[in-house]
Amino acid sequence: MRFSDKVAVVTGGGKGIGKAIAVRLAQEGAKVVVVDKDQDTLASTVEDIKKEGGQAIAVAADVTLSEEVDRMAQTTIQQFGKIDILINNVGLFTYEPFLDTSEETWDRLHSINLKSTLLCCQAALKNMTKNGYGKIVNVSSDAARMGVAAQASYSAAKAGVTGLTRALAMEMARYKINVNCVCPGPVETDLMAEVGGTIPEIRQKLEKAVPFRRFAQPEETAAPVCFLASDDAGYITGQALGVNGGQTMC
Repeated sequence: MRFSDKVAVVTGGGKGIGKAIAVRLAQEGAKVVVVDKDQDTLASTVEDIKKEGGQAIAVAADVTLSEEVDRMAQTTIQQFGKIDILINNVGLFTYEPFLDTSEETWDRLHSINLKSTLLCCQAALKNMTKNGYGKIVNVSSDAARMGVAAQASYSAAKAGVTGLTRALAMEMARYKINVNCVCPGPVETDLMAEVGGTIPEIRQKLEKAVPFRRFAQPEETAAPVCFLASDDAGYITGQALGVNGGQTMC
């Protein structure tokens, strides 16, 4: 199995894309540290992994806070001895006209989507650089590449994730650490449903923008994330991979 000797940290692993990634990594042999604020969904992911014979622990943490991120990293190292893989999946988006966007909304979306990625990368890289090995995969968004009306704060934050990915890829290559990101389009998740993804007219509009004419399933994002986290992608770094059914093609 591709990850039989690897330790992976997955943020936002309680549900949706994060849960699919955590489960897939465990299925392929990784010891998985599942991180989320919601202790109920967190416990559910770990339970599902263990039911399949995988190894996982739960760490409840708010990854927008440096002290909790440091605790997460310390717990991982104490439990498993190292951090090989970091998947920054925590994210939040809203729909709000730009002229109505408050400073509070801007700060919140940047903290959740971008600051969390920076803090988790710093914490994990302190261990990865010592070991001379590491794989970081950040979950950005197609919104970072194409822009989405009424999503200025989210688009800007995710563009920051993509930019951070490329800067870290350049800086960390000397340590044999790969840093990449994926840019999903619309995915069938609870969050998508909460912001209107199940409303017929909104769903039809979103699906029409995708050549495959459907939303992705979380597992369809997990698969390329796990590829980039594996040694199969050993010569790939600094890339932003569209996982979007052809919504953008560049």
